[in-house]
Amino acid sequence: MLKKRLVGVVTIKNGWAVQSFGYQRYLPLGKPLCVIENLDRWGVDEILVQVIDRSIDGQGPDFDLLERIGKQGLETPLIYGGGIRTESDGVRLVQMGADRLLIDTLLHQNLIEVDRLANKLGAQALIASLPMSLNDGNLTWHDYRSNSDKVVSTELEQYLRSGVLSEALLVDWRGEGLASRFTNDLVDEFPVKNTPLIAFGGLSNADQMRELLAKTNVTAVAVGNFLNYREHAVQKYKSALNGLPVRLPTFSTVNTLMAGADV
Repeated sequence: MLKKRLVGVVTIKNGWAVQSFGYQRYLPLGKPLCVIENLDRWGVDEILVQVIDRSIDGQGPDFDLLERIGKQGLETPLIYGGGIRTESDGVRLVQMGADRLLIDTLLHQNLIEVDRLANKLGAQALIASLPMSLNDGNLTWHDYRSNSDKVVSTELEQYLRSGVLSEALLVDWRGEGLASRFTNDLVDEFPVKNTPLIAFGGLSNADQMRELLAKTNVTAVAVGNFLNYREHAVQKYKSALNGLPVRLPTFSTVNTLMAGADV
């Protein structure tokens, strides 16, 4: 795996790729398969597909979506998140082509099942999803299902230290979808210093990305909406990250953007 990475994020709700703003407001982007195909062609290092309405609606993973993604023949490693409830869910997702899994609801509800997943698939296959914010100087963990925040528990800290998960997606959920709104202090205040972090939420500025990737515990930056706004956004970000251990940009001759629309 590359030492530092640029992850492209596709957020899906009601079957459509959407722009998400703080887990509260959503605007349609287009067909998920088109957005995923573009990210694969543009040369992101990983693609994270997060289906945000599966757990909250009591549904399991979107296996049909993953089957359709599998038929695209992607060259980019794929992370899947959304509706993962059991060890068997996780095994089936990996068998269908997911390289790694993003775990959210299970961290709140069933750590025993997370242990089972890790024992079956290996810690390298699991990423913790941790939407967080700073409230009066205190780091809090957000549960999007109940729209509530709680202080990071000792139990969660100990769990992260145990090495059951390979990385944590540290989401600035308040800044999600807003330009240059990621709060760097979230990284600095994160309590488990040896946890490899993927920074996500309001990241649009290449200088801020460079600053984050220079931190030893930040292994990747993840970008969603801002990769769809202009042609060659991935390549421009990667060119601006020159000098960091990030895979060099690739350029496509196909000029499609925002789910296949003209640029």
